[in-house]
Amino acid sequence: MQKIPEISTPRLTLRPLRIDDAAAIQRRFPQFEIVRYLNAVVPWPYPEDGALTYIRDVALPAIEAGREWHWTLRPKAGPDEAIGVISLRRDSDDDQRGFWLTPEWQGQGLVGEATEAVGAFWFETLGEPLLRVSKAVANARSRRVSERGGMRLVAVTERSFVSGRLPSEIWEITREEWRAQRQRAIREEGRERG
Repeated sequence: MQKIPEISTPRLTLRPLRIDDAAAIQRRFPQFEIVRYLNAVVPWPYPEDGALTYIRDVALPAIEAGREWHWTLRPKAGPDEAIGVISLRRDSDDDQRGFWLTPEWQGQGLVGEATEAVGAFWFETLGEPLLRVSKAVANARSRRVSERGGMRLVAVTERSFVSGRLPSEIWEITREEWRAQRQRAIREEGRERG
């Protein structure tokens, strides 16, 4: 089993998911604005023990089996506060990364930082050749995360989400494309500083 590291970005700490995160997730997660574009396997209305049940019965066993990796997103300014979750999954062909972030923290580029960090783990640590993600066409913010991350749209289909059956997109990036995207970003940062 690949140990899940704590990951640091400029503004976030990505801490491996633990059972004691259930209470914080239960307080933040059950908002329709968060769940509406998540896979329909998420129960809605969200049960009072939903976070505990998910962490204990789904996430932690998948982590133990080496199939999934889950982190809570924590602002460096308040590291005791879980404001979202990001996950990677090997056992899905078209939905290998997922995330959610509480609405008051959205629109600040935090998910972009988190996806870049877990992308490095996926491609460099795990050695995966390809990352694919699925999203509702209506989820414009998630699409922008994929576009900014250098992913490309490869298919349009339909899937069941918490909010119903909707048109869905599949985006992907190869390890080589991800590395090239990362090098471009590093060069641009250098020019901005220089």
